[in-house]
Amino acid sequence: MKTSILTLTIALLALSGVSQRAGAAAFDKDAVTTLTQVGPINKIEVHGNVELYVSYATTDQVKVYNNYYAESAMVQGQDGVLRIASYKDQKLVVWVSAVNLQKLSVYDDAVVRSFGKLSALGLDVNLYDRASAQLNLDVFAVSFKLNGRAKADLSGSAYSANLRCEYSATLNYAMLDSEHLVKKVNPDYLNTEKGLVSIQ
Repeated sequence: MKTSILTLTIALLALSGVSQRAGAAAFDKDAVTTLTQVGPINKIEVHGNVELYVSYATTDQVKVYNNYYAESAMVQGQDGVLRIASYKDQKLVVWVSAVNLQKLSVYDDAVVRSFGKLSALGLDVNLYDRASAQLNLDVFAVSFKLNGRAKADLSGSAYSANLRCEYSATLNYAMLDSEHLVKKVNPDYLNTEKGLVSIQ
């Protein structure tokens, strides 16, 4: 029952987030592909025009909310790494449930969001290009690196947080509670919800 509710919620979120041009075909919420033979998922790499939802679960599973096979998209798991890529105009919407997610690498215009609180012992997140992340965390340690014009909104809790970003990136961590927080920015400025803050 809980899985059905989560699936329905993700489908509705995906439907509301899909931009449609005039005359474009409606989003087919019934086109769901579930992949269970992806092996253990420790790392996720995302390229292109993808909207990824991640959550903690007791089993590894991938759900693709578009007609994945007809869209020239790639969703492939090998040696603990799940690779997702799509370069179509419409975002490929994917929900990944993972037992032991340790690393996220997000490129191009991809978007990653946590579905509920994302729990992990340690999590390493790297954003490149114009990628963005909205993560509600419940982790012991998190390392976050923003490159290029990447953007991230972090909330939740992390005992230890190591945050690094380039000047052109945007990092909002005002809602992240952490006992040990290290921030490094090049140059020494960080864009937060409270404004542009100089780091000494």
